[in-house]
Amino acid sequence: MTSTNDIRRSFLDYFEREGHAKVPSAPLVPHNDPTLMFVNAGMVPFKNVFTGLEHRDYSTATSSQKCVRAGGKHNDLDNVGYTARHHTFFEMLGNFSFGDYFKDRAIELAWGLVTKEWGIDPKRLLVTVFHEDDQAADLWKKIAGLPEDRIIRIASSDNFWTMGDDGPCGPCSEIFYDHGDHIPGGPPGSPDEDGDRFIEIWNLVFMQYVQAGGKIVGDLPKQSIDTGMGLERIAALLQGKHDNYDIDTFVALIDESAALTGTSTGGENKASHRVIADHLRASGFLVADGVLPANEGRGYVLRRIMRRAMRHAHLLGAKEPLMHRLVPSLVSEMGGAYPDLIRAQPLIEATLLQEETRFRRTLATGLKLLEEATIELGAGDTLAGETAFKLYDTYGFPYDLTEDALRSQSIAVDRAGFDAAMAEQKAAARAAWKGSGAKASDDIWFDIADEVGSTEFTGYSATESDGQVVALIKDGQRVERAGPGDEIVILTNQTPFYGESGGQMGDAGIVSDDKGLRAIVSDTSKPLGRLHAHQATVESGDIAVGDTVHLAIDVARRDAIRANHSATHLLHAALRSTLGPHVSQKGSLVAPDRLRFDFSHPSALTAEEIAAIEADVNAQIRHNEAVTTRLMTPDDAIAAGAMALFGEKYGDEVRVLSMGKAVDKHFSVELCGGTHVTALGDIAIFKIVSESAVSSGVRRIEALTGEGARQWLVGRDEKLREAASVLKSSPDEVPARIVSLVEERKRLERELADAKKALALGGGGGAPAAGPEQVAGVNFLGQVLDGLDPKALRGAIDDAKQRVGSGIVALVAVNDGRASVAVGVTDDLIATHSAVDLVKAAVEALGGKGGGGRPDMAQGGGPDGDKGAEALAAVKGALEAAKEAA
Repeated sequence: MTSTNDIRRSFLDYFEREGHAKVPSAPLVPHNDPTLMFVNAGMVPFKNVFTGLEHRDYSTATSSQKCVRAGGKHNDLDNVGYTARHHTFFEMLGNFSFGDYFKDRAIELAWGLVTKEWGIDPKRLLVTVFHEDDQAADLWKKIAGLPEDRIIRIASSDNFWTMGDDGPCGPCSEIFYDHGDHIPGGPPGSPDEDGDRFIEIWNLVFMQYVQAGGKIVGDLPKQSIDTGMGLERIAALLQGKHDNYDIDTFVALIDESAALTGTSTGGENKASHRVIADHLRASGFLVADGVLPANEGRGYVLRRIMRRAMRHAHLLGAKEPLMHRLVPSLVSEMGGAYPDLIRAQPLIEATLLQEETRFRRTLATGLKLLEEATIELGAGDTLAGETAFKLYDTYGFPYDLTEDALRSQSIAVDRAGFDAAMAEQKAAARAAWKGSGAKASDDIWFDIADEVGSTEFTGYSATESDGQVVALIKDGQRVERAGPGDEIVILTNQTPFYGESGGQMGDAGIVSDDKGLRAIVSDTSKPLGRLHAHQATVESGDIAVGDTVHLAIDVARRDAIRANHSATHLLHAALRSTLGPHVSQKGSLVAPDRLRFDFSHPSALTAEEIAAIEADVNAQIRHNEAVTTRLMTPDDAIAAGAMALFGEKYGDEVRVLSMGKAVDKHFSVELCGGTHVTALGDIAIFKIVSESAVSSGVRRIEALTGEGARQWLVGRDEKLREAASVLKSSPDEVPARIVSLVEERKRLERELADAKKALALGGGGGAPAAGPEQVAGVNFLGQVLDGLDPKALRGAIDDAKQRVGSGIVALVAVNDGRASVAVGVTDDLIATHSAVDLVKAAVEALGGKGGGGRPDMAQGGGPDGDKGAEALAAVKGALEAAKEAA
């Protein structure tokens, strides 16, 4: 059997032999299209090349592109698990021509691969063409020898591709495979085309026209080719299967799922195992590309995918979290083609375990609510949208999870009602998604890059250099000249100014010349990842395109940034050493005055962990090892042990930074294009000043280095000395002195409370102290005690009961306008008198309600502190009433 890995490799090798550049898959988070949540087609990474905004050093390419369709316009989530060919994650094989070859060569290459390289029977193949595309139809006859009846003309948009209302467009030609007349279905374009007999395996897009406002307005200057072949579909065909889930990759994952749950792979379990296998792939690759579960944006879609799989694990009877235990099988199947999966394995496992553990806590409750809501519903009925929203809002159930849970009962969900209830949340989510791509396409930057090429960065070894002005931008438009007071963007052919990227802030400084120019650069950005744009204000003189200028960075600011950036690398390594290899950078800020580092970790750090991390970093700083830099290919760098940041896009050559010493290796080895210290001692000192949560599973550390850390520590020391001065002790004695003062205060508070109680009971705190009086035939002692702590009432009651010997005591403590009352009954009288009944009478007189305790002691209170005497009178009245009733 030909494995899926073999098929992918043979496709790429075939086109590489035919002169195509083999381009690695781009991350699932698009870098060149802010309108897309995820890369959903093989051509997405080449979009700007097709439109002419970007040029690369090759004109033909081939790739196997990771794709996800689980949200927005392209959403296959609902069908996954229940059909033979729907997936959330899939790979799209493709070959591309950017103004090189066109229809004839594309058809020749496609036919050669499927019939000669892969040996698919030509008699089983037929093609579709756009009904007006006579050229494509003639080429299929000429190159493939296909008869007219196996070239089907389609008069619909199914065979005409557009990038949108404006831009490139052109006809398509699809290759179909006939699985035989024993399978229901007709050829494309027929009434039975939705059957499974004829399956599309490849789509060839011929980009040849320009469209404006939805209408063709002319021919493209350079005709191009974009093709797409689903790897899972072609693997099923070449492995003799009719169902994508029967190919080797899925069979391995499904078998592992069945083994871990102790269930069969067929029958009622079939869909659940398929959902788990598919969603495991999507979840694993999304986490590897830097996406984590969240309540909005990409993270929300990932959470939906994960939770749908986790519910199916629950349906299979899994008693413990399952998904993370399947990750080794996923890595075994696909890690060879995608090394990112191997590097991210610990993070993928930790993320799945945490998410499933959290979800299981709410799943049972949510499903019970769903069961109660549908108890009177039957097949064909509809669940109210408000109920589906409650499941989402209260229990974290995505809509499609509710829909999926009711599928087996043939109960629908009122989507309109759900959408109405979710309107505000969806609006917020859309706002969060808009513009969330890593880079927006901007014509002006592409124009400049095409004209003058990339900016050469000289700042690794220099803090100043000369450069030629290649472009000026003012108010979003290119200009030829600028003068005093103008706020502009300056681009030069080379610069020592670092452009903000990778969390490191851009440089500031001065642009000048010998003719009086002085422009203050406040920041430097890095559009397209290859231009350095200086944000500047012209202070004096003029600047024009073509001028030679001198660029000098703010050295002190750069040195502070370098120290913080290098400390960030050491911090990353120390976190992994202390907390575990699951730690991965999720964001950072490297500024001149501080550093901020976000990382994956499920819980808050302890004081001991923070201390250990600080100690590790400072130990490396004290050792003062030189920082070494090597230029390598990304693959070689990673093979050598360098850490790559998941989701980052790297070029053909990367800088590998090695820092510090561990037992038998460097303490930190990472890919990084930022600026760094020459030796670690330049950092001077490292101090963590805060640790906090950013989002679920993501923590944040803020820290200082060098002079900033020194000043922070000096400030703390000054506060300590101030405290020592107030305490009249030395700084070393402050902790012990504070402990002593706290204990002394507690003692004095106790003594004060005792004194107040004694004073009150002795007559100094309220009504005159007197001996007990006779009320209803028993001794009664009652007093109003101003300022007595209510907590002291119990002890005061016990003392008073001893004075009385036999009788009843009622004490009212008044504080800040409120009153607390306690009633005590000596043991010889509890058979005939209850403190609980008596205290309720007093509480009512005080404007309160209730009161309670035991027959010998009860307490209560009320808001009317000036009615203490009335409360005592109420107790007496209750005693008189009890005597009369007896």
